[in-house]
Amino acid sequence: MTRRRRKRRHKRDAPVAPAPIHQDTTTLTPITLEIVEIQHEIETLSSPDSIAADVANLSAPALPTGREGRLAPPLASRTEADRRAHRRYAFTAAFEVVAAESGLRLKTRVRDLSQQGCYVDTESPLTLGTGIDIRITRHSQSFEARARVVYIQPGKGMGLMFTSIPREQLQILDTWIAESRETSWLAANRRRSQRVLVSLPVRVSGLISPDSPIEEETHTVAISAHGAMILLEGPVYRGQRLTLFNIQTNESLECVAAHVAKANDRQSQVGLEFMLPNPTFWRVAFPPKDWSPRHPDAKSS
Repeated sequence: MTRRRRKRRHKRDAPVAPAPIHQDTTTLTPITLEIVEIQHEIETLSSPDSIAADVANLSAPALPTGREGRLAPPLASRTEADRRAHRRYAFTAAFEVVAAESGLRLKTRVRDLSQQGCYVDTESPLTLGTGIDIRITRHSQSFEARARVVYIQPGKGMGLMFTSIPREQLQILDTWIAESRETSWLAANRRRSQRVLVSLPVRVSGLISPDSPIEEETHTVAISAHGAMILLEGPVYRGQRLTLFNIQTNESLECVAAHVAKANDRQSQVGLEFMLPNPTFWRVAFPPKDWSPRHPDAKSS
């Protein structure tokens, strides 16, 4: 085979380069045109600028705002993290739908309450996403807000998320949450198996007001995986957020004053509840919930 013939065959067998994506599409068939458009879309989605924009959107989601009052929280999901972030407390009160998109009127009762929403008993829950105006009445107080159905249990009830709370209603909600938190804390600490009586050095800090910071070193009276009982000389009110510092481990976490009672002439007995349960904060092995001194495995002196 001559050199000229070999060169001609090599040129004929060489792979043909694909047509560029950005070409004149007026001469393409419908099928070929669709393929070109798909290739162009893939190229656009995989570009660095597109990826950076998607990452920015994920890292900084936009929060919807309510019609008035506090910022409306994002859509609630039934995940463990959400339940920890917005702890629910047992709460019983009359519930009424005063206005709904469908014009429905409903009267029932609330089973539990949180800063984010509530759970309502009803055999006929509304459709997911339904927006309603609600009224919760307990004793002589009434709380009104705008809510949305985010969870349903057919034949049992539905979970509501507050989407807009008027400013004048916030104090009522905060008061109910504080009362429910104290009731829950007292009920949990009646069970000896859930706490350990031990004195550990701690430091407590926080703000009574923007111009009145507090910081005090004290010790624990009792501890648990969910908080502690301490003694404080400084002023503190129920529902106040504080920072608790473990002097032995140099660890700190956020907590809230769930219970405040007078211990003596100069000190208050304060029950602190962790914002998130933390059984390792104290470096103590807590007894199981079903522990009893009469159990065969319990050691006797």
